[in-house]
Amino acid sequence: MTSPGAAPPPGPVVRRRVLVEGRVQGVWFRQTCRERARAVGVRGWVRNLADGRVEAVFEGAPSAVEAMIAWCRTGPPGAVVTGVEVREEPGGGEAGFRVR
Repeated sequence: MTSPGAAPPPGPVVRRRVLVEGRVQGVWFRQTCRERARAVGVRGWVRNLADGRVEAVFEGAPSAVEAMIAWCRTGPPGAVVTGVEVREEPGGGEAGFRVR
């Protein structure tokens, strides 16, 4: 487990912006996402959008970022995910993981 303010892991770092559609607000999606991201050492943030989607940025080791994207496809209990859009981005030097 990596601490919330820990330095990035050695090796390659990737960054992905994820948009999640469905019943994803009001089901603890953001808080659970933060807990999981911190547990696997992913940095970035997650927030609700006005249109009902959730947006997240994941930055870290490729396998950890892919694990977070896979988790987004189902979300926490109570979520009903109907779509996930993933965009590759250049690294942004995120520190920690937070809910916006």
